[in-house]
Amino acid sequence: MIFYQQERLALFIDGANLYAAARALGFDIDYKRLLDMFASKGRLIRAFYYTALVEDQEYSPIRPLVDWLDYNGYTMVTKPTKEFTDASGRRKIKGNMDIELAIDVMEMAEHVDHILLFSGDGDFRRLVEAVQRKGVRVSVVSTVRSQPSMVADELRRQADNFIELQELSPVIARVHHHRESLQNDSPPSSAYDHA
Repeated sequence: MIFYQQERLALFIDGANLYAAARALGFDIDYKRLLDMFASKGRLIRAFYYTALVEDQEYSPIRPLVDWLDYNGYTMVTKPTKEFTDASGRRKIKGNMDIELAIDVMEMAEHVDHILLFSGDGDFRRLVEAVQRKGVRVSVVSTVRSQPSMVADELRRQADNFIELQELSPVIARVHHHRESLQNDSPPSSAYDHA
C-alpha cells in the first residue's frame, strides 16, 4: 500500500459488497479499527458508507450497525429498498447504491488526493477512470482470494493500487470476545446476516 502522510483521503464503502467479501474470507470487519487504520495513513477527509435499508420491517438487523457508524465518524448514505415481483412471480428486493456512490466520488474528487473504493463491482471502472483524469489516485479494496473472486478484473486493472482485503484482516478484523468483556465502543457485527 502506498500512502503519503499529507495526502487527503476519502473512503467509499459499498457496505453489502464489503460485507460479502469479508464473509467470503471468513472474518467480520471492525469498522472502528478500519477507520483508525486509514486515518493513520494520511489526512482522512471523509468515510462514506452506502447501504440500502428495508424500511417496512419492525426491526432491521442492519439498523444497529448503521446507527453505530453514523455516530462514530462515518457519513451514512442510505435509501429504502424497493420490492418487486420478477418475471417468474418471485418477490425480490432491490437496493443498489451505485449511483449515490458514483455521484459522491465525483463531488469529492476535487477535495482529495486519494480515494479508497471498498467494492469489487466492475461497474465502477469508468468512475475510477474519470477521477483518475482529475489527478486523483484510486485504490480498490476487495479480494481475489475468495471463490469466486469478489473483484472484477477490469476494476482491478484500472485502479492505481489494489489492496487485498485478506491482507488487511489482521488490522481490521473484528476480535470476538466473551460476552462479559464486550465493550460498547465496538460496532455491531453480522448486520447483513439477516438483511
